[in-house]
Amino acid sequence: MSANEKQVGGEHYKNDDGPQHWDMVYAFKLDYFQGNITKYLFRWRKKHGVEDLKKAMHYLEKYIEIAEIDARKK
Repeated sequence: MSANEKQVGGEHYKNDDGPQHWDMVYAFKLDYFQGNITKYLFRWRKKHGVEDLKKAMHYLEKYIEIAEIDARKK
């Protein structure tokens, strides 16, 4: 059984026919922040609603801070 065929905890993805988020992270070579931002954006309607959108925004705020620091170093 592949990792995509099982779920640890809960039943919230059992009827989801779309691609698994981790497969998309791998395919698009997303970094840690991009992976977390997209994770919360993709799941917000099925899990924690607006709270997940706020989590995505929080990760994006940190990502912007890091990008600005990196831009100043150049």
